[in-house]
Amino acid sequence: MTSARRFPVLVLAGWLAAALLTLVVHVDVQSISLPHILNGPGAGALLGYDDLGRSVAGRLLVGARISLFVAAAVVGFSCVIGTAMGVAGAWLGGAWDRTLVMVVDIFLAFPGLLLAIALAGLLGPGLDNAVLALTAAGWVGFARLARAQTLALKQHDHVLAATALAVPVPRILLRHIVPLILAPLVVQATFDLAGVVIAESTLSFLGIGVQPPQPSWGSMIRDGMRYMLVAPHVVLAPGAAIFLVVLSINLLGDRLRDYLDVRIEK
Repeated sequence: MTSARRFPVLVLAGWLAAALLTLVVHVDVQSISLPHILNGPGAGALLGYDDLGRSVAGRLLVGARISLFVAAAVVGFSCVIGTAMGVAGAWLGGAWDRTLVMVVDIFLAFPGLLLAIALAGLLGPGLDNAVLALTAAGWVGFARLARAQTLALKQHDHVLAATALAVPVPRILLRHIVPLILAPLVVQATFDLAGVVIAESTLSFLGIGVQPPQPSWGSMIRDGMRYMLVAPHVVLAPGAAIFLVVLSINLLGDRLRDYLDVRIEK
């Protein structure tokens, strides 16, 4: 594996390691040190200190855990909910399918991030509400994809044979439909991870996501914007973290999509 191909793997491994590290090792991100306010990177702190004299590196590590938790939770819930609704609508057809299509079209009429911001504003700030808001805006893509894949698979011989043999519907769906649509759903989930990282950071930047004293990459950028000219490291560190993580997820998503696409010659 070349260095270019290893790069996204190393970045995401570092993201995961940082998140796991804060679970087993206590990282103090709340201690205020007035002599260290806005000090730049140095031997005592590799990424410097923020406007309250707190370690930027420590807050970046805890922010990695929060970002990973939100991304995994939102994509997991969205995938399960969206897939279940898409498969059920396509299999049942009729009014169920028409209702699903109408609901999906309504959700798609709004930009996903703006919808999440509106929902988070209605629910109130907080980590749990941010997950709910992002899930409410994120299930639609999975539902549309699962519905399209299920409509195509309904006419396959093995599904028609199982139906003719009076195999219970839940067994048909779980054994003959869902396994065959997992590949595109996994690719969709991979790209959605990147979107959720950006969306969570945006909500926190706007003050309706993760709330203090919990650090978030988005809130770190917001707090450091006032000191951009005198202490750019306060903004550059979380900004670079978001950029590297999102870039790496998208690169791996492209690679995974090419690998799972059976039409591409290997």
